Amino acid sequence: MFRSLRPMKAAPHPFEQARVAALRQYDILDTPRESDFDDIVALASQVCGTSISVINLIDTDRQWFKAEVGLGVRETPLDTSICAHVILDEDYVEIPDTLEDARMRDNPMCTSDPGLRFYAGVLLKSKGGYPIGTLCVLDNHPKTLTPLQREALGVMARQVMTQLDLRAVIANEKILRSEIDHRVKNSLQTVSAFVALERRAAQNANTSAVLDRVTQQIDTVAILHEHLGAAGDGDGIALEPYLSRVIDLIDRALPPTIKVSGSFDPIPVLPREAAVVGTIVNELAANAVKHSIRRGAGTIAFGGRQKAGGAYHLTCRDDGAGSREPRDADRRQGLGLAIIGASVRQLGGTMSAGEGESGYRTEIDIQLSPV
Repeated sequence: MFRSLRPMKAAPHPFEQARVAALRQYDILDTPRESDFDDIVALASQVCGTSISVINLIDTDRQWFKAEVGLGVRETPLDTSICAHVILDEDYVEIPDTLEDARMRDNPMCTSDPGLRFYAGVLLKSKGGYPIGTLCVLDNHPKTLTPLQREALGVMARQVMTQLDLRAVIANEKILRSEIDHRVKNSLQTVSAFVALERRAAQNANTSAVLDRVTQQIDTVAILHEHLGAAGDGDGIALEPYLSRVIDLIDRALPPTIKVSGSFDPIPVLPREAAVVGTIVNELAANAVKHSIRRGAGTIAFGGRQKAGGAYHLTCRDDGAGSREPRDADRRQGLGLAIIGASVRQLGGTMSAGEGESGYRTEIDIQLSPV
């Protein structure tokens, strides 16, 4: 009996465009091997007693293997694909002898020596119900699977889709977070620009000073937001680079005759705690500048050290000219000090401040949560 020398190519899926679109949404094609998927095909091969196991994704012109055991390649053409036929069939397809199947008996992958004589596969379906590929096992001799082996293969196929769906959710979440980050950044820039306009229009010196501090705090929040976006899920904010950028921001906003510096231990903290520490540093700097600026020059030095038991020791020292001049007892009182005190109490801390030989010094101990 005459038999064609060309394999029977599978017909396109009835909803091929939608099916391929569903596959592409997973953004899984041409990604590196991953142990989560490698472990599944290794287990499938062992449980089913086959030499080959594959997580096979059917693209427009190829079948691509996210994971495989026994093949040694990552993709093959659709012309010789068994799974391209299977995605048109039931959820589970078992072919005890491929040479007895009209779709496979002229396929060189089956007729070669050794050929693929046995096939069993479970469809991998997207959330919309489109078949994007299979988890399949193959062997070089005819066989059948037991009911238990078939059930196990189905469980493992569902695990493959759980992994793919989870990765898709994470990817979509990252895209959404990126969009939110972009909008928050734009909002902060808009608010900062509005405050700057009000600052330039202000006639009262005290109003201008308050708006300067508002601008400084907005910029500090923007820096915190940027660090939070760069941190991985579940990670804390690295305090040293964050506070160093806050110090740099303060220093650049001041006249060149006033220098601000800082040195901080590199510890991770919760984002809300980093925000409070940033507020404390801002207000300490503003208070120091208010008095150092009298002479038109000065230095403000910050330090932060981790102490035993989780406490963090924060210091601020300035050499304002007032240290050698008579001053009111309430020199450092006001809104700034109230904000600092409230922030320190929020972190369960204590604060002491006073004059020294080299200037005014503030020492703060706060409790930071382990991350």
